[in-house]
Amino acid sequence: MNQNRRKFLKKGIIATLGSFVIPKMLLADEDKNQSFILRPDPNSWQDDDINIAWIGHATILINFYGTIILTDPVLLKRVGQRVLGLTFGPSRIVPPALAIDDIPKPDIILLSHAHFDHTDYSTLEKLTNKFPNEIDVVVAMLTKDVIDDLKWKSITIMDWKDVKEVSGIKLTAIETKHFGWRFPWEKDRSRGFMKDGRSYNAYLLEKNGKGILFGGDTAMTDKYEIVKDENVDVAIMPIGAYNPWTDVHCNPEEALTMASNIGARFFIPIHCKTFKLGAEPYDEPIEWLNKSEKNYKLSLGLDTIGGTFTLKNS
Repeated sequence: MNQNRRKFLKKGIIATLGSFVIPKMLLADEDKNQSFILRPDPNSWQDDDINIAWIGHATILINFYGTIILTDPVLLKRVGQRVLGLTFGPSRIVPPALAIDDIPKPDIILLSHAHFDHTDYSTLEKLTNKFPNEIDVVVAMLTKDVIDDLKWKSITIMDWKDVKEVSGIKLTAIETKHFGWRFPWEKDRSRGFMKDGRSYNAYLLEKNGKGILFGGDTAMTDKYEIVKDENVDVAIMPIGAYNPWTDVHCNPEEALTMASNIGARFFIPIHCKTFKLGAEPYDEPIEWLNKSEKNYKLSLGLDTIGGTFTLKNS
């Protein structure tokens, strides 16, 4: 295990322990923030449009011309390993913009990689129990085992550069600059285990001539440029936890650069303002994004958890 990975694991352990010893006054912050979260209204969305709502962290709810897509669903108070009915891991700073009971039935759930803050078994269990055998799920290579005991309609495994159609959506899997292990002793492609290591994806979604990039999790890279010649209308990109994790997470400037390099028209941020995963100040990623966005040939679709971006059919 290299030095950066040791630091990552050490910080994760400290965050996990800290989430259980923080005074109750601080744990009440989520309740205090409850009234400040915007609430999307999926029932008002029109199937003739594209609607994209930021639910929190990397969880995005999309109505893509009538196809409902949910990315990396994390909708409970805490993420991490479950032991004897308890979840050991970081607690949310703010609640999700929609609770599980308010989420419409997804046609597709996209899972970028097996990290606990992206593949949350407890959330997925609740969703599949609510909609048994009704949801198609898409996963990266060698991550299916984490969720294959749940009640899915189908499980689609995608490797880098794979192109498949699921529920009427054309999907292209894209390599990111990240890592894939769920536990530090597991084989992982970033460590050189290309054939038998856990993988990590971004996805390009296409329907009716429009394209949405779900960037998953990444550091600065040119790997997204394999879809540069496609029509990318919206880029959904991670912008948080870059301090000190520059080798696995990008900062807002880098995310904007990657989105601009593939010709995206609109930018939507994820991977910030939900959990304390990096050392940067809580508000810094969004403030940096707003300050820098004007320097790029794209527009900011939204910058607030609970916000909804609508792209009208034209």
